[in-house]
Amino acid sequence: QVQLVESGGGLVQAGGSLRLSCAASGRSFSNYAMGWFRQAPGKEREFVAAFSWSGGSTRYADSVKGRFTISRDNAKNTMYLQMNSLKPEDTAVYYCAASSETYIPYILTMSGAYHYWGQGTQVTVSS
Repeated sequence: QVQLVESGGGLVQAGGSLRLSCAASGRSFSNYAMGWFRQAPGKEREFVAAFSWSGGSTRYADSVKGRFTISRDNAKNTMYLQMNSLKPEDTAVYYCAASSETYIPYILTMSGAYHYWGQGTQVTVSS
């Protein structure tokens, strides 16, 4: 059974940092596209960051570009999201996601393109 489990969320002051982890089990995701999304209260789930199956290409939402960094460790079957210079508007539940197909030749930014999802981890940034 495929599972994605996020961790690393919490409460942080504006300007602080957090690193989210997404541990995958049940399958190696080294050849799958993966990404991060977030959902704030009363808002739709939005794209944050993603990379291609190889990890060689990345894309970020404009709102996090220059502050967030996505990475993956295939040996640990884990993906990360390093979040620096956090702002109150970054407050949301953060979800990791993985595709169901391998070797997709482009970066997936739409939530509907992903098949596997974690349960989410809360990030709260106080002002």
